[in-house]
Amino acid sequence: METTRHFVATVYPVCDGATLLHEHDRLGMWLPPGGHIDRDELPHEAALRECHEETGLEVDLVAPHGTIESDAARSIPEPQHFLLEDINVHESGQVGHQHVDFVFYGQADTREVDPAGDDEAHPEVWEWFTAEELDARAGELPTDVVEVGKRAIETVSK
Repeated sequence: METTRHFVATVYPVCDGATLLHEHDRLGMWLPPGGHIDRDELPHEAALRECHEETGLEVDLVAPHGTIESDAARSIPEPQHFLLEDINVHESGQVGHQHVDFVFYGQADTREVDPAGDDEAHPEVWEWFTAEELDARAGELPTDVVEVGKRAIETVSK
């Protein structure tokens, strides 16, 4: 069986010591804003677009930025993490679909969620989690979401 891989970008928005998650309808798990990278997009552009469409938030990425620059190349914001995520695992253990996820952290100036996209989740399904709340609800959250969420809060709050 062949594994299909898609490139996606995610951003953990952080405001006042908390990060924003929602329970994804289709996947049945708590996740930050993110989605597929369009053909004409760079990963950081997709992360910003998805965050804005899904939440209405305009975030400033907290991302390392290299210093390589030439006539033919330039550095772009680097994700905090690259994750390979199994999306569709068959009973046999074979993985049918994976996401290669470029994960960014973002500084938000407000906690007001007002989705800008046409087909987005209602603002009330989004919830801000402090590091303590991530730990307290670790049983219902994916392990990587707890870990990355806490790292995003720590990094952005510095």
